[in-house]
Amino acid sequence: MHPVLTLEALRVLDAIDRKGSFGAAAESLFKVPSALSYTVQKLESDLGVTLFDRSRQRAQLTVAGKLLVEQGRMLLQAATRLEDAVRQLESGWETRLRIARDTILPGQPLWQLVQAFNQLDKQVALHLSEEVLGGAWDALISDRCDLTLGASGELPKGIFEYHLMGEVEFVFAVAPDHPLTLHKGPVDAAAIRAFPTVVVADSSQTSPSRSSGLLESRQTVRVATMGAKIEAQLQGIGVGFLPRHLIDDPLAQHQLVVLPCSVPRPAIPVYMAWRKGETGKALAWFVEACKATRWLPASDKKVV
Repeated sequence: MHPVLTLEALRVLDAIDRKGSFGAAAESLFKVPSALSYTVQKLESDLGVTLFDRSRQRAQLTVAGKLLVEQGRMLLQAATRLEDAVRQLESGWETRLRIARDTILPGQPLWQLVQAFNQLDKQVALHLSEEVLGGAWDALISDRCDLTLGASGELPKGIFEYHLMGEVEFVFAVAPDHPLTLHKGPVDAAAIRAFPTVVVADSSQTSPSRSSGLLESRQTVRVATMGAKIEAQLQGIGVGFLPRHLIDDPLAQHQLVVLPCSVPRPAIPVYMAWRKGETGKALAWFVEACKATRWLPASDKKVV
């Protein structure tokens, strides 16, 4: 059984309701009023319902007519979006772009880029996700994203394009009332071992999980994001190294204290990466926009 509703019939009902009369609706659709009357009468006959109350001087929608117009507008909007998406795809714009960000990077620059991208008025659904450690590479390798930001560690060879975003400096930071603030001289591994450490869990789903060089301690508190690690250390729950650029405010407000530490924690380079051969315009836009964005403080960033 074929549906009796057509997009053309829904457009006619929508126009009549918006314009207030068959005549005005016909003019807006570049049709004669009799054509609209025929469309409505045939639809009423096919559905077995009355869509307009014609007992008054001006035809008014019945309850069934109002339902059809309201739901029909949703179908018309969906059809328009589909038409635009097909035309857009043909022009080189993807219908979807997935971006993964390691939580070692601040989120604000990405939100600003999304806002700027939205001004282009392209129907590209943006899917944003957060990753940690090896998860940033794993998301790209396992096709969970199209563009990864803040990936660190060994670079996969051959199949990806990548760009150095900068280097992240780490500092050993604790809450101001933590017992380690009373330690004489640089904090060493033995002193750290007496307290819980806060670590961020690798978010890899298919690749082997990585460690960020965990400090040995009597207890480990494992969290999902770098933001959660910072919060835990603000609360004095544990200790550990933190990205310097993410704790400027807590340091300025004396909510965290940087302690000299004899345990080495070198700066790490972080990259953005995407698959070779991808030609989508949305991906190209974000790649160039990310390259031009300042993700890390000038002291942390190295330009290549």
